[in-house]
Amino acid sequence: MKKIGLYFGTFNPIHIGHLTIANHMAEFSDLDEIWMVVTPHNPHKKKKTLLDNHHRLEMVYRAIESYPKLKPSDVEFKLPQPNYTVHTLVHLQEKYPDKEFHLIMGEDNLKSFHKWKNYEVILEKHNVYVYPRIAEGVVKTQFSNHSKIQRINAPIMEISSTFIRKSIAEGKNIRPLLPATVWKYIDEMNFYK
Repeated sequence: MKKIGLYFGTFNPIHIGHLTIANHMAEFSDLDEIWMVVTPHNPHKKKKTLLDNHHRLEMVYRAIESYPKLKPSDVEFKLPQPNYTVHTLVHLQEKYPDKEFHLIMGEDNLKSFHKWKNYEVILEKHNVYVYPRIAEGVVKTQFSNHSKIQRINAPIMEISSTFIRKSIAEGKNIRPLLPATVWKYIDEMNFYK
């Protein structure tokens, strides 16, 4: 049974930090593939800096086209909003019974994992692969040595999409932080200016 790691994000835009983590998970964990799940725009929230779903999905496609173990996913675009990870996992398990799905998250998300809808159900049925992040707060004791939570010693990537968007708006050259194909798309489409 193929083990799929789900890496959720708005990917607004996808950058080398996302790629580094996803590729590290694909190469240095027991996961067979990493699906980059693009989180849809919440229709109830006005966020002018968030590009339309199809543009963010297109950037993910372009960023990972030469990484065979990474796959773009728009699974959440078709699910009712607001969406919860637990519902996405149920949907995927029903749609792909021949695959095993697991979560990938940063340590910063693990610190607030106890607030997630039905987090106990997620941990009952799925493993959680955690990569290190520099963040305030502490991981709850119940998650420190949990059998379903695996810490992966991935590089610490402190690059944010917010910083990238702000820098583009200010006319800064941040091309090294983006895959070349993504930079080209952003530039051609005149995004974030």
